Amino acid sequence: MDLVGLSLPLLLVFWQWTTTTGAAVTYWTYTGSVGQSKWADYFPDCGGKAQSPVDVATVQTQYDPSLGPLTPLGYSQHGNKPFNLYNNGHTVVVPLPGWMGLGGLPWQFTAVQMHLHWGNGAPEAGGSEHTINGQSSAAELHVVHYNSELYPNMSVAMTQQDGLAVLGVLIETGEEANQAFWNILNYLGRIRHAGQSVSIPAFDVQSLLPSDLGRYYRYNGSLTTPPCFQSVLWTLFTETVKISHTQLMKLETVLYASKEDADRVVMQDNYRTPQPLNDRTILSSFPLESVKVYTAGEITAIVIGALCGCVGVAVIIRFIVKTIRTKEPGKELKQDVALNTTTEPGKKEDPVPPSV
Repeated sequence: MDLVGLSLPLLLVFWQWTTTTGAAVTYWTYTGSVGQSKWADYFPDCGGKAQSPVDVATVQTQYDPSLGPLTPLGYSQHGNKPFNLYNNGHTVVVPLPGWMGLGGLPWQFTAVQMHLHWGNGAPEAGGSEHTINGQSSAAELHVVHYNSELYPNMSVAMTQQDGLAVLGVLIETGEEANQAFWNILNYLGRIRHAGQSVSIPAFDVQSLLPSDLGRYYRYNGSLTTPPCFQSVLWTLFTETVKISHTQLMKLETVLYASKEDADRVVMQDNYRTPQPLNDRTILSSFPLESVKVYTAGEITAIVIGALCGCVGVAVIIRFIVKTIRTKEPGKELKQDVALNTTTEPGKKEDPVPPSV
């Protein structure tokens, strides 16, 4: 059965990416007794060797000239039907229509949904799942697709090694609001509690993506939430998108991970920490030489060199100033006068003329 034909409640089960043991759905959270440090105890794939997210060490990436720009298909053709916005207790989800897809990959991929990950608003706190050279971003957008060329639906594809393709977009904060993201953020107040959904006006999904879709990192990984199936071909764009501080605050403070009739639990820090890369290689669609990344040792050497240079310049300036001062005309004149008024040895002074 095709994913598009599934009922909404069943779709939402798939989009939560939970798994079943017999007939019971296993519950999980990001922290606590069933937090991410315990996921592998209940979901074996979460302890696999090809897990996501990862930290991208740019100096260790490998350039692959065969990686061309990705092509969103139908992202701007939202039609007249509204989108749904859903709070699944872990994140905010926007299911995508089946006519949207992704070109530029080995197979045909059909869009399924998109969602966000963020932090808690604390200074220097993270929020993104992927990191670049150990640095996290404020939030991260994921656009999920399944391999519709090889598999009949999302539920089958998500269990296969080549079943899914996910776009990762790192989000930073700036002074100006991102108008595209208001299409989602303006409606968060209507889905504050887990299980709530609302219809929203359809919009151009591509407007959420970076303008440069040709520069990215590519690697094989997994779902970043249980059941952590290692079935994802990841594309992480190098260009970030920006939202305002006000927009980020909405993500971090408006939603609850709890249901309406339960104690309120603010939905924050809904990101998984980077997982070991193990023997995987992260490919880049661009040569490493086009971006210079300095190691900690190089940065230290540059700082020390700059300080030494400043000290050297200060010494030279001091020497020049001292030299100039010793040659000032006023001082030479005073010295000449002093010499002229001093009686040489053995020479009589002229008598002083009498006063008139």
